[in-house]
Amino acid sequence: MKWVTRKNANVDRVACPWLIKRFIDPGAGCLYAEGERVRAVAEAEGATPYDVKDVGLGHMDGRCSFESILLKYELQDPALDRLAKIVHGADVSSDRDICPEAAGLYAIAHGFALVHGDDDHEKIRLETPMYDALYAWCAKEIGSS
Repeated sequence: MKWVTRKNANVDRVACPWLIKRFIDPGAGCLYAEGERVRAVAEAEGATPYDVKDVGLGHMDGRCSFESILLKYELQDPALDRLAKIVHGADVSSDRDICPEAAGLYAIAHGFALVHGDDDHEKIRLETPMYDALYAWCAKEIGSS
């Protein structure tokens, strides 16, 4: 599968490829395009667009793209639900206080963006272990509830 989104990835556009590769398609490829070109690239490459306006895997009905992907692919895992809440708060500024971890993820993700600029593949490569660790923490927290 190929997936495509807007260039200059940050919270949601880094968390989504992690989710896709870990739980939907380990061989998935992620493409990045200028915002207005995402749909054309999706059509030309046979890719699934995400985190762009007016697509099913975007911000809809109060969800961020990570949450929309969870819903569409029926990923039912309490640890992923906990992680989705953190990603949502980090990505949606009006919901930053949804949980304390959201502000931390926001700061870390924006730090990666500051250090690595528009090198989206490098941000994903470097942040993947962070999402693995955060998912493991969520699983432990859910297990201890």
